[in-house]
Amino acid sequence: MATDTAADIVKSVGGASNIESLTHCATRLRFQLVDSSGVDQHVVEAIPGVMGAVPQAGNRYQVVMGGAVQTAYNDIMALPEMAGAGAGGAAGGGDEDIDSIKAREREKGVRGKVAWVDSFFEFLSDSFRPVLGALLGASFFITFMALMATLNVIPDWNAPGVTLDPSWAFVNLMWQCIFVFLPLMVAYNASKKIGADPWVGFGIMAVLMLPGFLALGDGVEPTEIFGVDVTIVPIFGVPLTIFDYSSQVFPPLLMAAVLGPLYKLLRKIITPNLQLIFVPFLAMLVMIPLTAFLIGPIGVYAGAALANVLAAINSWSPFIFAIVIPLAYPFMVPLGLHWPINAVMLLNIQTLGYDYIQGPMGAWNFACFGATAGVLVLSLRHRDNQMRQTATGALAAGLLGGISEPSLYGIHLRFKRIYPRMLVGCFVGGLIIGTGSLVLGLPDGITTQAFVFTSLLTIPAFEPMGLYAIAIAAAFFTSMFLVLGANFRTPEQQAEFEAVRDAAEAAAAAEHLSPAAVEAAEPRAIDASEPNPAAAAVAAATALRERVTIEIASPLAGTVVPLSEVPDPVFGGGVMGQGVAIIPTGDTVYAPGAGTVAAAQPTGHAFGLVLDGGVELLIHIGIDTVNLNGEGFDVKVKAGDRVELGTPLVTFDRKVIEDAGYPLITPVVVLNADDLGQIIPVLEGEVTAGTPVITVAPKKLTTDTTP
Repeated sequence: MATDTAADIVKSVGGASNIESLTHCATRLRFQLVDSSGVDQHVVEAIPGVMGAVPQAGNRYQVVMGGAVQTAYNDIMALPEMAGAGAGGAAGGGDEDIDSIKAREREKGVRGKVAWVDSFFEFLSDSFRPVLGALLGASFFITFMALMATLNVIPDWNAPGVTLDPSWAFVNLMWQCIFVFLPLMVAYNASKKIGADPWVGFGIMAVLMLPGFLALGDGVEPTEIFGVDVTIVPIFGVPLTIFDYSSQVFPPLLMAAVLGPLYKLLRKIITPNLQLIFVPFLAMLVMIPLTAFLIGPIGVYAGAALANVLAAINSWSPFIFAIVIPLAYPFMVPLGLHWPINAVMLLNIQTLGYDYIQGPMGAWNFACFGATAGVLVLSLRHRDNQMRQTATGALAAGLLGGISEPSLYGIHLRFKRIYPRMLVGCFVGGLIIGTGSLVLGLPDGITTQAFVFTSLLTIPAFEPMGLYAIAIAAAFFTSMFLVLGANFRTPEQQAEFEAVRDAAEAAAAAEHLSPAAVEAAEPRAIDASEPNPAAAAVAAATALRERVTIEIASPLAGTVVPLSEVPDPVFGGGVMGQGVAIIPTGDTVYAPGAGTVAAAQPTGHAFGLVLDGGVELLIHIGIDTVNLNGEGFDVKVKAGDRVELGTPLVTFDRKVIEDAGYPLITPVVVLNADDLGQIIPVLEGEVTAGTPVITVAPKKLTTDTTP
C-alpha cells in the first residue's frame, strides 16, 4: 500500500495527534480517537484502498481495508508523525483494558425482558462451573472409598464415629480437601463474577472457616434451628451464630451478592490513588461482621429451609419424588435451575450424612446418555461423520464423567424428536427407583453419602447399588431404543441430510478423480497420444470442477440468517462481500470445505480460507471480538495449513464473548465474488456444521450467454 494512502487515512481521522491508539483485526483498522466528531466518513471512504468506514461510540473509528489491513497498519505506524503514537498491537485492545470493555458493554442494556432472572442464574452457574473439574475429581475418590467399603476392605468410611487406618484416612482427605473448602472456592468465583476482588471475597468467607471461629462456641450448649444445630454466643453484646460452614454454598453466594454492590460504591467514593488500600480494607471491615452475624446464618437457614421442603416431599412420598426429579431435570438444567438443588445436595450430606436427590437424578442423566447413544448408532448408520464425532464425545463425557451438558446442548436441544423419548426414559428410571423403594422399605429412597457425578464410575457410591444400577440401565436403554426406533431427525430433515451427504460425498469423489475416472466422465477430455496425458488429465479434472456448482458448508452449528441482520454496517451492508450469517449454538468453528488457511488471526476471531475451486472465504466469529485480544479463543490451525471439510479451526468460550457484551453472530463472507459466479444463500434456519449454506455458481455459467 502506498505511503500516500496511509498518510491520507491518518489525515482523514484528524491527524496523528487525534489518535490515542491504533490496532487492527482481520479486515479493519481500529482507531481510538481523542475526538471523532470531526471525522468525515465520506472523505475516509474516498481514499483509494479503503472499502468502508464505521464510526462507533466512545470515539472509536474503524476503517475497513479487507485483506490489505496488515500492510495498511504497517504503513501507518511507519509514518514519521506516528512515532510514539499508541499502538495496541495487532488485534489488540488499545488503551482500554478488557475488563473495562466488558463492564462497559454489560451496561449497555438488558438481556431480554427478564434480565435479572438471566443474570441471577448466570451468577449461580459461573460461581460453580470453574470448580466442576475439582468436584468431579474428588467424586472419584469418594466412589473409590465407597467401593472399598462395599467390598469390606474398610469400615463404613463416612459413618459418624468411625476411625480409619491412617493410610485410608489420608485417602479420605483427598476428597475432603475440595468439599470442606468449597465455600472458599465459591466465594472466590462469585466475588469475581460480581465485579469485586475475588481474594477479598475469599478472605471474608475464610474468617467463618477458621478453627478459631468454631472455638468461639466451645462450652456453649447447641441450639436447633430449622433442623440445624448451631451455637449462639454474644460478641460485644450482639448474638453471633457459630456454625460449621464446611461445604456450605449459600452463605458465600449471598456474601458475594452484597460485596459486589459495596465494592462498586467504594470505588465511586474513594479517589483512585487510594483505592488499592482502602477499598479492600473498608469492604472487609463491613463485610466480615455482616457475613458472620447476618449473611452467613441467613444462608445456612435458607439452604436448610429449602432442603427441608424437599425432604418433606420425599418423606411424604418417595415414590412420587423419585419420578418427579428425573422428569424435572431435563427442563431445569437448560434454565440453570439445577444449581440451587446441587447446593441442597451438599447441605444434605453435611447435615444428614447422606443425600436422597442424586439417586433419582441419576435416572435423568442416564436417560440423557441413552438418547445420545441412540444418536451415535444412527450417525454411524447414516454415515453422518459430524454427528458421530459430537455424539461420541458427549457419550464419553456422560458415561465416564457424569456430565450431561455436551449431550444436552450439543444434540438434544437441537432436535425436538429426542426430548419426548428421553422423558420416557426418565420416567421409567424414576418409576423403578420409586417402586423399588416401596418394595424394599427405603424411607428415603436411593441415597449416597457423598456428592458425586452420576456416571458409570460412581455407581458403587449409591445404596442400594443394585436397585440404582437397574434403574439407570432401564433409563439408558429405554431412551436409546426409542431414539433408534424413531430417529432424531424428522423425515424432512433426514431427506435433506441425505441429499447434502450424497452431494458432499460426490463432490469429495470428484476432487480426487484419477485420469481414468475423468476420461470416463468426459470421454474426449484425454487423448492418450498427447505428449503429456497426465497434464491433460489434470486439465480435464479442472474443467469438470468448473462445471460443478461449489457448495460452502456451514462452519458451525447454529441458526442461519441473512447477512443483512449482522449488527455491523460493513458486514450487514455487504461491503466485504456476499454470504450469510450464523448465530452459533455450539462453540467450535470447522472448515466449511477443503482448502488452505490463508489467514488465521492469533486472536482467533477471524479466519481467511481459500477453498479448492478458488473461493476466498472469511469467517468472522462474533462482532468486535477482536477487542478480547484472544481471550476465550483456542486456535487450532495456522496460516498455510491444509484443511478438509470438518477440520476444527477454533473453539471459543461463548461466556467470555457474551460477558463482554459482543454479539456472537458470525458472518461467513465470500471475498472474491467478482471472480466467481452468482453467490446464492441456500438455507436459513437451524443447521449443523457441514450443512451447505452457500452455493457459488461457475462464472462461465452466469456470464457466458452466447450460443
